[in-house]
Order: sequence, then C-alpha cells, then structure tokens
Amino acid sequence: MPSSLSIGDFSAITHLSIRTLRRYHEAGLLEPAKVDPQTGYRYYSIDQVPAAQVIHRFRELGMPVREVGAVLATADPDARAALIAHHLERLENHLDQTRAAVSSLRRLLQPDPPPIEVEHRSREATTVAAVRATVDLRDVLTWYDDAMRELDATLEAVGLNPAGPPGGLYGNELFTEERGRVAVYFPVADPPHLGRVEPFVIPAGELAVTVHRGPHDDIDVSYGALGMYVAQNALTVAGPVHEIYLVGPRDTDDSTAWRTEIGWPVFRTTAG
Repeated sequence: MPSSLSIGDFSAITHLSIRTLRRYHEAGLLEPAKVDPQTGYRYYSIDQVPAAQVIHRFRELGMPVREVGAVLATADPDARAALIAHHLERLENHLDQTRAAVSSLRRLLQPDPPPIEVEHRSREATTVAAVRATVDLRDVLTWYDDAMRELDATLEAVGLNPAGPPGGLYGNELFTEERGRVAVYFPVADPPHLGRVEPFVIPAGELAVTVHRGPHDDIDVSYGALGMYVAQNALTVAGPVHEIYLVGPRDTDDSTAWRTEIGWPVFRTTAG
C-alpha cells in the first residue's frame, strides 16, 4: 500500500466522504499530508487514518468540530480527558431530556388519560422564611438550588426548624414573559433576616390543588391538566402558582416517590 493516499482512497479507508474530508480540511481539523500546488489535489498519509477514525467517532457523538479540534490539539492527557468528560456529560444530559420528553409524550398520548384529582382549598396567611427574586425562566432551576441551599444554611445557623415542607411561588409572567418573580420558602414561626433570607407572609387565598406524582420532568403535564380544569370551570384569577414539595430530592433519591403539590389561584366559590 502506498504511503501517500489520494483523497478518494483515504475516503474509502476511513469511511469519511470526500466532501467531509474537504470540510475538515477547511476547518483545520484534518489537514492533508500534502496538497498538489498545481492541481489542488489532496493527499493523505497512512498515519492519518487513526486520527480520521477518532474524529469520525467524536462527530458521531455530536461533538462540535471546534471541540474535536481542541481534543486533538492538546497533548495533556488530563486536559484531553476533561474535554471529553465535558462532552459526555452534555450527552448524558441530552439523553435525560430525551427520556423525559418520551415519558411526557406517552402520558399525553394515552387514549383515555386518567382524570385529574383536584381539591379546592382555602389557604390561610402563612409566615415563611423566603428568598425572593426576579429570575429568567432559563435560570430558574439554578436559582432555586442556590436559594434552597441558602435557606437551609440560614435556618441551621439560627437554630430554626421548619414547620412544614418547603414551597415555591411562581409569578405568571415567569412563563408568559420568560422572566418573573419567584420565591422559595420554609414555613417558620419567627423568620430571620439574614443574607437573602427574609420574613415573608404568603397572603390567604383560594387554591385549586392537585398533586404531581413522580419526577419533575413532566410536571408541565400536570400543570396543563390543572390549568384546563380551572379554565373549564371559569375559576381562574391572577396570582402566582403555589408549589409545595411534599416529597422531593431532599427526601429520597427515588424520583418515583416524589410528590409535588400544585396550587392554582381561584376565586372563592360557595360550594364546599
């Protein structure tokens, strides 16, 4: 076998199309061993076959060309491992999102979905220790984790035990405008004012309440079902949606055991 391979021969050996090899050359990812100055023909060496196969595998995994180039360019094994690990973590997150979407679709596409269980409840004014902010929707999960950690640390520091499970309040504009007021809290008798933690009184109100069972990946399906119930019964009023985390990641790693209470503000009715 000749040590210098035409682009066609190299394509056949590596299973990378000629078009792809040209694109990788233009991106500086896999440059030919030489280019004929007269004809512009590209020639590759046999030694480049393993590199081409590595590139092929990374591209099959969806790694961007720029990141593949960074992996190939570094001679530091630790740096290379870190770059690969970052991409694998991204793949795992994408796989989790795909699984969650499939689970939601299966639930949504059931021929006869079970009816939602809704309870009408009057909520008394509740004193809580809260962290509140205006947050972008894309940042709400990260903000929630940080706020809950600060709440935990603050209550432990001042020696307060919560009087119930944690909860959250989510303004309508968070979903309609992708930015809105958010609060997470613990009910306590005498809330401290320390750092971002502050006393807050959740006003009394009427709620239509349902319980979402399982992981939060498809909690929007439960939101949709509750919202449909409220709209169909002409009960809705403006106000933040309430969540109470009866059982969650803080309590168990078994996501099938999680229970999240969702409360939708409604006007007071004479029934019940």
